[in-house]
Amino acid sequence: MTAQALKIMLVAGEPSGDRLGASLMAALQKRREDVTFVGVGGPSMEAEGLKSSVPIDDLAVMGLVEVIPRIPQLKRHIRNTAARVQQERPDVLVTIDAPGFNFRLAKQLTGTEIPRIHYVAPSVWAWRPGRAKKIAPLFDHLLALLPFEPPYFEAVGLPTTFVGHPAVERAQIGDAEAFRARHDIQEGTRTLVVLPGSRRSETDRLLPVFAETVRQVLALHADLRVIVPTVEHVAATVGQAVKNWPGSPIVVTGDLERRNAFAVADVALAASGTVSVELALAGVPAIIAYDVNRITAAIA
Repeated sequence: MTAQALKIMLVAGEPSGDRLGASLMAALQKRREDVTFVGVGGPSMEAEGLKSSVPIDDLAVMGLVEVIPRIPQLKRHIRNTAARVQQERPDVLVTIDAPGFNFRLAKQLTGTEIPRIHYVAPSVWAWRPGRAKKIAPLFDHLLALLPFEPPYFEAVGLPTTFVGHPAVERAQIGDAEAFRARHDIQEGTRTLVVLPGSRRSETDRLLPVFAETVRQVLALHADLRVIVPTVEHVAATVGQAVKNWPGSPIVVTGDLERRNAFAVADVALAASGTVSVELALAGVPAIIAYDVNRITAAIA
């Protein structure tokens, strides 16, 4: 850290990374009043003062077949972002998760003097351990979410720091009583929380499946209340889709209302992702689901 103003470039490629980036920005701003941020992010990072150079929806895509039609656009964004790094000359570049995009970006910047940090270690302990050796030359430092991860990367020469899992940081207990009062949910009424994902590709595939599930469940339990926490950039799509669901679902946005919904939940149906850890920490029994293109599923 120098006495000069600090410029940090952050690149997040999906909603979970956007939330991580926003928390990182808030923490850094508490420690350095003179820090400025540039780069790529979503609404949470923009709320902390970042002006994103790329719409995060352009980057938030999962799967194999699903990526194919987006390859030209993604390649263009990688080139343009690499060029912007060179133009901005930040004191440090912090890439956040989204390995498909960020590892390729880092590779294009190999040989530059700008320090490169990656936030969220790939799960090499679960599958494809050879990735640790492949990414070691791309970065100067790695920030890991789980305490047992650093040795996997330090063994191949990549300095790694355990910084904690964001789900634990956000695991405050919500206000069930206030949530019930605000949304007219009587004490003792059973509730189902439905979380159809944070990427448009997820909500497009999962909402029809979840809709049919909700219909079948409410046919057996007519008094069940359905709560649908979502994120801002897919809120309009989700809100429109659930209008036709039985039981007049309650749609809420924001981390606070999400925690409050978990506090009243009897059970959850959720897209696979960080939310599965959040639900576990909140003590909510959950069914975790995912769906992809059939060709992607066959390849996997």
